[in-house]
Amino acid sequence: MPRRIQLTLENTLPVDGLQGTLVGRVWLPGDVAGPTPVLLREGGVYDLSRVSATLSGLFEGPELLQRLQQLDAPRIASIEALLANSGEDRDPARPYLLAPADLQVIKAAGVTFAASMIERVIEEQAAGDPAKAEAVRGQVHQVLGTDLSRIQPGSEAAMGLKSLLIEQGLWSQYLEVGIGPDAEIFTKAPLLAAVGTGAEIGIHPGSAWNNPEPEVVLAVNSRGAAVGATLGNDVNLRDFEGRSALLLSKAKDNNASCAIGPFIRLFDDSFAIDDVRRSVVELRVEGEDGYVLNGSSSMDQISRDPLDLVGQAINRNHQYPDGFLLFLGTLFAPTEDRDTAGSGFTHKLGDKVSIRSDQLGALHNRVNHSDAVAPWEFGVLALLKNLGARGLL
Repeated sequence: MPRRIQLTLENTLPVDGLQGTLVGRVWLPGDVAGPTPVLLREGGVYDLSRVSATLSGLFEGPELLQRLQQLDAPRIASIEALLANSGEDRDPARPYLLAPADLQVIKAAGVTFAASMIERVIEEQAAGDPAKAEAVRGQVHQVLGTDLSRIQPGSEAAMGLKSLLIEQGLWSQYLEVGIGPDAEIFTKAPLLAAVGTGAEIGIHPGSAWNNPEPEVVLAVNSRGAAVGATLGNDVNLRDFEGRSALLLSKAKDNNASCAIGPFIRLFDDSFAIDDVRRSVVELRVEGEDGYVLNGSSSMDQISRDPLDLVGQAINRNHQYPDGFLLFLGTLFAPTEDRDTAGSGFTHKLGDKVSIRSDQLGALHNRVNHSDAVAPWEFGVLALLKNLGARGLL
């Protein structure tokens, strides 16, 4: 049985420790308990609420890096103490980590990698039935092959492939957004609904075929500028979405179905968008039955550039006055059998899911049913009331 999730410097921070600029959110206990933006430094965790009451507001201000470097802010705790209280045995009377997102809309780009695009076609052809997926996989690979990564979305070659697949009767809505001109950008979760590292993630109890989706997540301000990146788990119900793409919202948005963290690493001299383009995201699933799954997703295999995805999300047709977080998609689509032959992978209750990338650290969560995890009760109205009571509005 996997041990309880315990967070440490070694299993949470980037490989270069505090060399980058790391910001996040922490729940502060006390007479008027509430969330606050924080900055990590060698000396500990520092409260940014007097600079900005929200992370979304922090990312809107000018000369962000310079302001943080010159900041004189109150210390909340040591980093070690904060992490130690952000695992599964957290004490609500002491500070603990939250997801590094508040008023930003949480968006996601789908079908941005060729391998996962093919798996989405298989889901659709199998109508959400994992028992049929292996046979369908063979048929789809025979026609499409297994590598479409060199096809530039929207290009003449992509449109030629589209015509061929229509003739073969294999055209799919997933291929449309995978190799067509327009990316799939959808809303993953409501404001303040994401959970952070150490928390449980939720699988709908009606799902029998589901998986984690380890992804890089960009933090973008209202001007469309990507200011940093973090990690995310776009928890996915393959059977729901496979039955009908119109069930996407039910497949993607359930209680605790969106995990983000541990911190947002801001773009500075130590970390830039090119580091995102080169990053490798690693996944490890450990079951209470002794099962272990390892996988990875290399961002250099993405079909659409991260900044192109940002541009498709925010433009003259759609604005985000409080900014947004954007999941960039995943190469990883687990297909190996967990139990019976041909059934593929699906989560079991109690699975520990760890998502890691060298420059972004690691995100750790435990799987439960979405109706059994802690209910989502702190929304926008609660935040406004809380900030008002603390004199932060």
